[in-house]
Amino acid sequence: MPSAPTPATEGTGATESTTGVSAKPAAPRRTARRFDPLAYGPLIGLVLMLVIGTALNPDFATWDNWMNVLTRTAFIGIIAIGMGFVIISGGIDLSVGSMAALIAGAMILTMNALAAQIASPVAVVALGMLFAVALGGGFGLAHGYLITRGRIEPFIVTLGTLGIFRAVLTWLADGGAITLDMSLSDAYGPVYYGSLLGIPIPVWVFALAAVAGAVLLNRTPFGRYVQAIGSNEQVARFAAVDVDRVKLLTYGLLGVCVGVATVLYVPRLGSASPTTGLLWELEAIAAVIVGGTSFKGGEGRVAGTVVGAILLSVIANILNLTSIISVYLNAAVQGCVIIAVAFLQRRRP
Repeated sequence: MPSAPTPATEGTGATESTTGVSAKPAAPRRTARRFDPLAYGPLIGLVLMLVIGTALNPDFATWDNWMNVLTRTAFIGIIAIGMGFVIISGGIDLSVGSMAALIAGAMILTMNALAAQIASPVAVVALGMLFAVALGGGFGLAHGYLITRGRIEPFIVTLGTLGIFRAVLTWLADGGAITLDMSLSDAYGPVYYGSLLGIPIPVWVFALAAVAGAVLLNRTPFGRYVQAIGSNEQVARFAAVDVDRVKLLTYGLLGVCVGVATVLYVPRLGSASPTTGLLWELEAIAAVIVGGTSFKGGEGRVAGTVVGAILLSVIANILNLTSIISVYLNAAVQGCVIIAVAFLQRRRP
């Protein structure tokens, strides 16, 4: 009597024929990736804005205009790179505009005082720049300390310092403006107005900051810790991540970025006033969110932040060149963009 065929063994991933020859296991089925508008949306939006701007005004596509856009983007872009680390870690900083204003005022006062003691204007400017970056880092570390050691919400801490920084600057300026000494203006001017290979110095600094930020976020343990904390802080603590230290460093990094941006900004006008850096926090946060970083933390890209900052500057530049709507509504446009991107993030799988 013929014997029944031997059934295939379960769980081995292979079938056996009646001749005893094993068939090859089936290849795993690849799942199709869903298009994520937040990953490529900023770049697509930037390309569309470039096309629209060129169509509306031929002057938009000139080299000088593009360099002007990138130069003006550099200040907010550098701050946005630091802001990206803070938001990815699950925090926020509302004080960066006021912080930049106070750093600018303190920097100018320091350089004016040093000019009477040091004969070399270049040395005075160099010391003033170092002072600005150090002061920014100190302000950032102070934020981080209050948040991590004081156990105060980042929103509350930075909302409080927002008012403190601008009030102190207003007091130092006696309600007016703090002006850089004319003897230092010539030595300091090239930091903003100078160029290298036809590209303005602020654009080069912006590019270097972007590359350094991308390497730090994606290629170092610190960057992985920042993302892990933003994804789930408790799990990060269980994984032996020093959460408080990482948060402290992210706010310190943001402060340094604010200091660098201020160093580039001061020679543009040569003064600091209570309106310096007004709404910079809105622009920096908008650049980060438009660039695809999750406002809840845990996920973000420096490249996306850079594209987001340039996109917002391009929109403002188009408004200035075409007068489609009043330039006074630029902040309203940025607010609408933030809300729209936040809505897309809410619907993100």
